[in-house]
Amino acid sequence: MSSPVSTAGVPSATKAPIRSWVSGLGEIKETYKGMIFTNVLTVFNAAVDDELIRKNPCKAPSIVRPRGQYPKIVPWTQDRVHNVRAALPERYRIVATLGAGLGLRQGEIFGLSPGDVDFLKGRVLVQRQVKLFRNNKAVFALPKGGKTREVPLPDSVKDDLAAYLTQWPARTVTLPWRQPDGEPVTVALVVTNRESKAMNRNYFNPFIWHKALEAANVEVVRANGCHALRHFYASTLLDAGETIKALSEYLGHADPGFTLRTYTHLLPSSHDRTRKAIDAVLRVPDVYTAATTSS
Repeated sequence: MSSPVSTAGVPSATKAPIRSWVSGLGEIKETYKGMIFTNVLTVFNAAVDDELIRKNPCKAPSIVRPRGQYPKIVPWTQDRVHNVRAALPERYRIVATLGAGLGLRQGEIFGLSPGDVDFLKGRVLVQRQVKLFRNNKAVFALPKGGKTREVPLPDSVKDDLAAYLTQWPARTVTLPWRQPDGEPVTVALVVTNRESKAMNRNYFNPFIWHKALEAANVEVVRANGCHALRHFYASTLLDAGETIKALSEYLGHADPGFTLRTYTHLLPSSHDRTRKAIDAVLRVPDVYTAATTSS
């Protein structure tokens, strides 16, 4: 029997470039992400077999592997949104309003400042998020994709936000910009914790959001995370006839095609619209029909 092959002197592949690469895949279809990742993983497996590297960096615990095709989104009903909102502590009900009424991501909700809200013109500038690093260190950063955007401010959200800020005034928070060692930036935030610090999702989700789900008899699963409010926003706009292009801009997607792939099954059926449109053009007017019959 042959003796084990020594790996002394064989270099190790670092994980940081792999993490950056996976993150850089962006918003392409998850199925494609999975295929690309599998191909790269196979290449590194071959490199390990050939003793070019000791370990496959794609298999490191810190590497978040693409999860493949997402199941179709089933948006929450209006009743569920109201029930979960009512089950949240009064101090944090505004989170449900901002998620369902503006389509903000959770980090964007936590990074929203009253200065971003134009109450007179009815619009919100989404220009930052509270982002967590693996050491639980919070920073301010641009929204996902590095883009700011404007979102229409409905009257219902405006009124709720104004009432909330009267009861719980915004608190100023200082965090590094982009990186834990970045330049400090001070911002007045709408949502803070009881210690007037930036809200941490690792606290908010298990101790506030999940408890509200349980109180509202909603299953505590990934699909019912805070992101469900964003899906509700998208489904509501599509049902009202909003265009994919506009919805993509409001959600901050880099590509309208991603928005279409994600929500296409929620688009209202076009069958009735098609029939009515063609009938309006081709149906013979009653006057013409009557004249033809009499002749």
